[in-house]
Amino acid sequence: MVRMNKEWPEEGDLIVGTVHKVLGYGAFAKLEEYEGKEAFIHISEVSSGWVKNIRDYVRENQKIVARVLRVNPKKGHVDASLKRIREDQRTRRMQQWKIEQKAEKLLEISAKSINKTLDEAYDEVGYLIMDEFGDLYEGFELASDEGEDVLLALDIDPEWAEIITSVAKKNISTPEVQITGYVDLTSYKPNGVEIIREALCSIESDDVEVQCVGAPKYRIMVTAEDYPTAEKILSDSSEKCISIIEDNDGYGHFHRELDE
Repeated sequence: MVRMNKEWPEEGDLIVGTVHKVLGYGAFAKLEEYEGKEAFIHISEVSSGWVKNIRDYVRENQKIVARVLRVNPKKGHVDASLKRIREDQRTRRMQQWKIEQKAEKLLEISAKSINKTLDEAYDEVGYLIMDEFGDLYEGFELASDEGEDVLLALDIDPEWAEIITSVAKKNISTPEVQITGYVDLTSYKPNGVEIIREALCSIESDDVEVQCVGAPKYRIMVTAEDYPTAEKILSDSSEKCISIIEDNDGYGHFHRELDE
């Protein structure tokens, strides 16, 4: 379980949870980053459309990303929504959580190397790194790139700085992120299918993958080293694709979520 340096999420936060109970009126999910806390998602917050059977959308043991609507610490209660999140936000948050899982594992490896527990690691260096850099992984990544001085500057014990840097250099590689967008493509020419195929092939590369969702909808998946780069590649790719279609008397439209 990845830990946060605060006890409760805040309104508007995107949280990661595991569904453990699904009822006719809503679902309950254990929060992965807040020990002992759970969120409730009312059936009205599951999907933007009418939900006849909630189990068509959520199931036990499913990992979810939800937006916090209300927090009531006195009642130990968090209300959350599945429908108030864009698909790219959901993907990004889940990727972030997986990265933080890796970072916690690296912290645990570091702790064992000097006969410390994970709890001691968090208390002695983990929360300090999170306060300074925003998350654990950023601290490990900087230690890998810049060396232990970046940790010593935080007055972290030299023993911790040395072992964290060593573990980081052995385990941190160039990060990758993936984002997704969609294009609707229509061509009115007799050879429209070929024109669409050529437009899609023109943007495929090592960084860009194209999948057919069901004509006229196509999924564009971009992999890059960071989100700004990925966003630019996605924007340029979709614009190029649509431009080819429009130059051939067709129609193209880009959107971030898959329209139902």
